Amino acid sequence: MLDKLPQRLQPRAKRALHEMMYAERRADCEAARARFQTEYQAKYPKAVESLSAHWERLVTFFDFPAEHWKHLRTTNVIESPFATVRLRERATRGAGSRTKGLLMAFKLLEMAQQRWRRLDGRHLLPLVFAGVKFVDGVRREADHPTPQSTNNRSREAA
Repeated sequence: MLDKLPQRLQPRAKRALHEMMYAERRADCEAARARFQTEYQAKYPKAVESLSAHWERLVTFFDFPAEHWKHLRTTNVIESPFATVRLRERATRGAGSRTKGLLMAFKLLEMAQQRWRRLDGRHLLPLVFAGVKFVDGVRREADHPTPQSTNNRSREAA
């Protein structure tokens, strides 16, 4: 999207995108998007069109627990482990054969995983896998009954 803007406007547009990405709630993000559209629509419709075309994918993280947002906003989770492999591969100037290269990459990743930090909010992963709905990073109240409502249901069933 930034490529569809002149170089001089890219830093300001990037700040606007960060405002959207780091908004506390989806409504705040939508408001920042509206401001972006108002500012750039007249002169740079392709940039606004690019943002609109990918909007739902860009704000998907609001449907996950807030503790996971930091991990969802970055590609560093994928890039960091392979940086070690890339560095070693350059230092050895190739591994010699495909088999040796795969073995070296496997052993390097196996050693690197010992230093990986755990995901924030990992206790929420079973809820995400179970399909529990989150709105703006918070679990929806309708998805988890209170103990009182559970007791009322069991009384009604009896």
